[in-house]
Amino acid sequence: MAGIYIHIPFCKSRCRYCDFFSTTQLEKREAYIHALIHEWQTYQPQWSEQDIRTIYIGGGTPSLLPIESLRLLLHSILSSLNPTTIQEVTLEANPGDITPQNIQAWRALGINRLSMGVQSFNDSLLQLVGRRHSAQQAIQAIQTAQAEGITNLSIDLMYALPGQTMADWQADIAQALALQVPHISSYGLIYEEGTLLTQWLEQGKITAIDEDNEMQMYDYLVEQLTQHGYEHYEVSNFALPGQHSKHNSSYWNDTPYLGLGAGAHSYDGNQRWWNIDDLDQYIAQAMNHQLTPEHETITPEERHTEQVMLGLRTSQGVACTAVNMDKAQTYLEEGYLRQKGDRIMATTQGFHILNRIIEDLV
Repeated sequence: MAGIYIHIPFCKSRCRYCDFFSTTQLEKREAYIHALIHEWQTYQPQWSEQDIRTIYIGGGTPSLLPIESLRLLLHSILSSLNPTTIQEVTLEANPGDITPQNIQAWRALGINRLSMGVQSFNDSLLQLVGRRHSAQQAIQAIQTAQAEGITNLSIDLMYALPGQTMADWQADIAQALALQVPHISSYGLIYEEGTLLTQWLEQGKITAIDEDNEMQMYDYLVEQLTQHGYEHYEVSNFALPGQHSKHNSSYWNDTPYLGLGAGAHSYDGNQRWWNIDDLDQYIAQAMNHQLTPEHETITPEERHTEQVMLGLRTSQGVACTAVNMDKAQTYLEEGYLRQKGDRIMATTQGFHILNRIIEDLV
């Protein structure tokens, strides 16, 4: 099994926390779609022979693509794959782009899962981080998606935002639960280099949430969602039974994936490669079938370390034979790890110090 990730870098405006490759040059969308198709043609002979299980269209804001452009792109890819193996086709969407007409068109193209960038149901926080939708728009978007038959729906929520209180966070979680969203991905804010929020932090215009409060927000998230029947299947991901993200799970399960688009990464088990993150250069190279991605070969030792690192992020954990169990014993005794049969996995408290645990065990 394998997956395909398609990077759509276009946004109407740039969020103040985002360091992903993105652009507001919407006039280049059509040229970019043709470049993606040309890139796929390069990889098609090799990758179309594999059992592609998932396709994930991420960004950026893929929901900004005109329906005809999205139809052309998906037809070019899906027509050369075995349709019986494809289980999940995800589109990332901004709440402001959710309409009954768009959802009907997306479903007709084979998209059966939406991942919605909600981030918060608090208007003040949404404005602070530069989101272009309101809390009410987010609520309406979720309800519209559900009414139009999207049963496989995920939303993103962020915590540890500057000025965010525990009461704010509790209200966000309560709203998500009230909407009965089947999948929630939740991330603490990271102040990435070069983003506007990081500049404001350095200038003293905003203050970061302290580490203790951030951990309390995470613990409350885990407590509430698990109490309401969500499976905490990865450090930042929660799903009702049967609603796990198949595509994202492939990253944690060491499954090969092909990345298409500017800045996209690929992995085949032995090598990792990635495209240039320059829109114009990517389009020019792809249209001439002259893409020159950077490569790195993964040594057996590096692959083992990655498998342990990714495995410990999930509820499945890793085999006891994959780690140093003498060092793991201390973490087991202190409640940061737990053992189930021949596997060990991190507890909620263990997720707080996961990097340290991984360094010690491999």
